[in-house]
Amino acid sequence: MKTWKKVLIGITAVVVIGGIVLYSIHQSTKDVVTVQTGKVLRQDLTSVVTASGEVRPREYTNVLGQGFGKITQIVVKEGDHVKKGDVLLHVESVQPAADVQAQKATVQSSVAAVDMTEANSKAAQATLRQRQADLDKAKFDWGRSQALYQDKLIAKSDFDASKSAYDAAVAAVAAARAQVQQNAATIQQANSNLDQNRAILLHQADVLSKTTYEAPIDGVVTYISVRVGENVVPGIQNAEGSYLLTISDMSVVTAEVKVDETDITTVKLGQLADVTIDALPGKSFKGQVTAVGDQAILRTSGQTTTQTEANSQEARDFKVVVTLDNPPLGLRPGLSSTAKIQTAQAKQVLAIPIQALAVRTKQELALAAAGGKPNAGVTLAAAKSDSSDPTKDEVQGVFVIRAGKAVFVPVQTGITGVTDIEITSGLHEGDEIITGSYNVLRTLKPNSRTKVDNNAPKKDDTATSS
Repeated sequence: MKTWKKVLIGITAVVVIGGIVLYSIHQSTKDVVTVQTGKVLRQDLTSVVTASGEVRPREYTNVLGQGFGKITQIVVKEGDHVKKGDVLLHVESVQPAADVQAQKATVQSSVAAVDMTEANSKAAQATLRQRQADLDKAKFDWGRSQALYQDKLIAKSDFDASKSAYDAAVAAVAAARAQVQQNAATIQQANSNLDQNRAILLHQADVLSKTTYEAPIDGVVTYISVRVGENVVPGIQNAEGSYLLTISDMSVVTAEVKVDETDITTVKLGQLADVTIDALPGKSFKGQVTAVGDQAILRTSGQTTTQTEANSQEARDFKVVVTLDNPPLGLRPGLSSTAKIQTAQAKQVLAIPIQALAVRTKQELALAAAGGKPNAGVTLAAAKSDSSDPTKDEVQGVFVIRAGKAVFVPVQTGITGVTDIEITSGLHEGDEIITGSYNVLRTLKPNSRTKVDNNAPKKDDTATSS
């Protein structure tokens, strides 16, 4: 046989053998999915609810306008510490002060009138007593004259004179008694006038006092909204008066945050929290939940659900107050803050990464168990299922590596940590589970053959998962 024929036969044999080897390799790696895995481990878990809001003092007050007038002096400035009763600002007081002075004079005149009527009453009472004495004497003389006249010891003229004197004494007593009653009425009227004038003086003094604004609480002047020369107006009916300034008691500082309605059921009084403040980067402050709102707040408008008729699909939040244990100095109300509230803790429980949790429909699991090919396009546990489709009766579980295959194992979960979730049933410590990649877990079919590659994920895969 010629040499070239031998070479051709050799090359052909090599190609055929290579093809057989490549086909065998392809068949052996067909439908093998490259996955990343991890172990089921015991660890401590803390469930955290994160909510944003702002720094607020536990107690603060907005000082509003109480009367009409122009601001003449602002005594304090923002950042000043004030005590209850300290003067904050002055409003022009010329007219109110003049009214008070005039009314004081009127009150003094009313007091003099009361004194005069009381003196007249005392004089009338003295006159009444004198007239009563005269009446007693006249009555005695009249009685004696009657006896003498009957015995014909006095003349008829003397008898008539005695009777006239008695009648005059009776009339004088009646007149004196009427004068006493009249003076009593005059005293009552004078006292009423005095009370009325004193009430007017009290009103005028109140108006004058409202030209000087004092601090209602101890605290820090956190905001001043007016300037000297601006006019102040009081509140009328449902309208508030002019907003002047705010005093905040910063001795007790809170973070008032809004918790999503899906998380509020896990938030309780006394739970610990870590609070961060945007103005103080890199620092965290300890606190605890001191108030949990009972009324839902609409996320778009900030109104409670009782204040408006809202769309039932609109997102809602609940107000939660976290009191800081040791607030730093220099905090101001309104600073943006974030609270991480520890709603549950578990010690040394079985846990897996959250991304390892997946869901599959019962139909897919049944087809996989029968050796069929389930439909692609399954979802992770974090994704929302289409509850309108009755065929999607989903089962929550984890893919476990067993004999080189991805076996779907249904699991029950407990509390959720930051990156891990508690497994209460279905797995054992040390089980090797599939944790990635995201694209693989999203489309992985039960009982698929797998190849483990725990090297760092590719950038495009990471970007997809984000």
